[in-house]
Amino acid sequence: QVQLVESGGGLVQAGDSLRLSCAVSGRSFSSYAMAWFRQAPGKEREFVALIRGSGARTWYADSVAGRFAISRDIAKNLVYLQMNSLKPEDTAAYYCAAGLYGGQGVTGYDSWGQGTQVTVSS
Repeated sequence: QVQLVESGGGLVQAGDSLRLSCAVSGRSFSSYAMAWFRQAPGKEREFVALIRGSGARTWYADSVAGRFAISRDIAKNLVYLQMNSLKPEDTAAYYCAAGLYGGQGVTGYDSWGQGTQVTVSS
């Protein structure tokens, strides 16, 4: 397992941008699937974005495709989520996750960060 610490959340207005960071420690995550999930109050945790493989292939939830971008810097042990054109419905706690299996379900990940809150006002 790896240890994950998210940062970069905050309160923004609709249309603004934010960049979340996930600091990875414990071992190199180059072989891991790295993902971002989010959870709004009263809702289940949902998939947002995934990056994996030597070619850094990416996948996105339909709700964020074209607005969010996931990236990684293996040398710096960081994973990013660039969020543009934010909407009030993007308001949630955002979690970084790592796993050897990956995928778009929570069961594919065995390491999770503590979460960072993103609040988008209208």
